[in-house]
Amino acid sequence: MAAGPFAPGHLGELTGVVPFELVDAVLAETRSAERRLRALPSRVGVYFLLVMCLFPEIGYRLVWDKMTTALAGMPLVSPTAKALRDLRRRLGSAPVKALFDVLAGALAQPTTPGVRFGPYRIVSFDGCSSQKVRDTERNRAWLGRTSHHGYPTLELMTLVESGTRALVDAVFGPTTTGETSYARRLLHLVTPGMLVLWDKGFDGNDFLAAVTRTGAQVLGRLRDNRRIPVLARLADGSYLSAIGTVHVRIVDAHITVTCTDGTTFAASYRLVTTLTDARRYPAPALVTLYHQRWEHESAYYALRHTLMNGRTLRSGDPAGVEQEMWSLLTLYQALRIVMVDAAESRPGTDPDRCSFTVALNTARDHVIQAAGITGTGPIGAIGHKILAALLPARRPRVSTRKVKSPISRYAVRHDDGRPDTSRPVTALDITVLDPPAEQTPLPATSRDDRHTAPAERRRHRILALLEEDPTRLWQPRDIAAHFGDVTLHTMYRQLSRWAESGLIHKIGPGLYTATPWTPTPLQTTGDR
Repeated sequence: MAAGPFAPGHLGELTGVVPFELVDAVLAETRSAERRLRALPSRVGVYFLLVMCLFPEIGYRLVWDKMTTALAGMPLVSPTAKALRDLRRRLGSAPVKALFDVLAGALAQPTTPGVRFGPYRIVSFDGCSSQKVRDTERNRAWLGRTSHHGYPTLELMTLVESGTRALVDAVFGPTTTGETSYARRLLHLVTPGMLVLWDKGFDGNDFLAAVTRTGAQVLGRLRDNRRIPVLARLADGSYLSAIGTVHVRIVDAHITVTCTDGTTFAASYRLVTTLTDARRYPAPALVTLYHQRWEHESAYYALRHTLMNGRTLRSGDPAGVEQEMWSLLTLYQALRIVMVDAAESRPGTDPDRCSFTVALNTARDHVIQAAGITGTGPIGAIGHKILAALLPARRPRVSTRKVKSPISRYAVRHDDGRPDTSRPVTALDITVLDPPAEQTPLPATSRDDRHTAPAERRRHRILALLEEDPTRLWQPRDIAAHFGDVTLHTMYRQLSRWAESGLIHKIGPGLYTATPWTPTPLQTTGDR
């Protein structure tokens, strides 16, 4: 270990992932190193931030005791909680942000099981808006207060390598900024060798076009109310289409799940992909692959519940929250690095089988014991513990998503037939549905017309407006502003209802037209 005032600065065996030289380098790069040697050097401060996230349930002084318990007999300082708080303020967030940038990225080798689909590395976008912070005036001024639980809440957006659950990169900020806006800040990391998964929260023409411009392939879920043109039917039941300027393939699938007790439930999925060759990438294989998107939820579970145990961040101001979040993400990525190294040391081992809980608790023990700081071998004691307690191979199972907060706006869940407890799956039947043969005929009347005279019907006025410029894609706010006698909320609701009934045509999220949309011709041979 280091000598003198630097001795408390360590992360146990994880120091091999975050070595002294790396910490000194990021301190120098961000100009955060002290100009004179202090009783609490900046390097010690960086390790203190990481250990603080390793033990989120205790205060500053007890975190310091964890770092120094095994250093008894050495002439060490005994700082107060205020001194440790001042150390955090002196460091700021720049060093830990730079440290995360060094560690972040895809971890798996090309031969690692479960990380690729054909030639593509599987990654996914997803956001987490459940990370609460302390309810202080400064945090509320930055993040606001979430109505359903009263705490300011942080929006975390990550790009994750699905097979290892490693963080390729992350951004965070107020929840008022949309998910796709945060995701766009990570698009520079998407490469042509990736297959990007996302859920229907990212269903947008502009975002789809932005991802495809990177050269990456896409597999995502579409909203059920999208009206997709059928350009060519393929042999596996999927069909070619176009969304905006992007040529895509649509898979409508009905999935029936049978559990061990004989219970069954069904769900329908509409998937969009840029993998248009049905022979190389058949529709059932894509439906099965889409399940990998849930690995992102497992990553958030490890971060929010296993590591943080669902606790609120301790920082009371935006600068502290930012510093603490980057420290938390850096620690998470360091644990994932150790887990992936352990899996790859035993060829054929899927990283899914490595237990995050085992890695976390062993890392905590090594911090308290100050053990393995200088390295103990290719994978170390944490890696050996992980390999000795490998989880069984992934079993097909199903369970409903739980809402633990009784005042959450999601507390009332619609019954979708899924069991309330986790149950093994004995059969999974995937049926690819044929595309619709023709559009639904327009109804003669709308239910909004029932109690008004024909000349006064809002539907007629809006249809007349849309037909004045049949090539324009109208947004609800433009129509509401044109008439002035209808609220934007009502406009959204009525346009959505009329689109579902076929009275008007919805081209994309918040885009409507009075005439059917005719896409530009495209070749339908697929990519070979």
